[in-house]
Amino acid sequence: MPRPVSFVPVTLALGVLALCGLTRSEAQTASPAAAAHRLTQRRADLEERLRRLVGMAATGRYENGVSAAVVRAETTYIQRRLREGDFRVGDRVLLAVEDPEPPLTGAATPVVKSSEQQLSDTFTVGSLQELTLPVVGVVSLRGVLRTELEPRLTVEIARYIRDPVVHARALVGLALSGELARPGYYSVPADAVIPAVLMAAGGTTHETKLNKLKIQRNGQTIWEGDALRRAIAAGSTVDDLELQPGDAIVVPRSGSIGGLYGPAQLVAVLLGIPVTIYTLTRIFK
Repeated sequence: MPRPVSFVPVTLALGVLALCGLTRSEAQTASPAAAAHRLTQRRADLEERLRRLVGMAATGRYENGVSAAVVRAETTYIQRRLREGDFRVGDRVLLAVEDPEPPLTGAATPVVKSSEQQLSDTFTVGSLQELTLPVVGVVSLRGVLRTELEPRLTVEIARYIRDPVVHARALVGLALSGELARPGYYSVPADAVIPAVLMAAGGTTHETKLNKLKIQRNGQTIWEGDALRRAIAAGSTVDDLELQPGDAIVVPRSGSIGGLYGPAQLVAVLLGIPVTIYTLTRIFK
């Protein structure tokens, strides 16, 4: 049976959110054609990219070798994203609202949680692109980009809590299958690197064949082989690889130990990204 998505412990939510912002890799630079697919782009960036695409289509001058078909597809994609936003049914949102009067260390857990405590958890996007939050009620995310999530929730929460300090994080749901200690469906930060995502699932087993690692979308392989190995070595993140909710990371079985990294090398790689590991292990405990 697949392992269910875990919830974020309330007492760790602020630490998770603070560290998520530190894990993004700058090892790769997206091409102009791929740039609009970044989940971390702001509305102004998307609007500027859309203006450039419309200009290319109008003049017939396609920069950087981009074809007319790519321009049409990307124009449609950006228009839809600006109109409908980034959130779909089943997406997960990590939310933490700072409590101005947190309980003392060692003090008994209060019987009644404060409004801030009730709001500090993970929540699932519903069928109408909405979040249903304690205290606040229904908040529509239609038309909201990932980069607009925190300001949007702050405005809504401020209607019920005076001057709230809100931290919000959109997560990407990925299926992790194969030779992993805890295969299942995990919600991870867009700026998590692939080795840390594997560690969130408990790490690989001794039967792993990491040089055959692949990433699939709707049953079709989108990353594998040398291209994926180079991306992992460069510290590419979930967002750098343009992964989408529902994509699957598949770790094949091997009759012998080996692959992309040996045990000592894998440890060395993971030690190079301690912040990401810290983030993910706390999200999924």
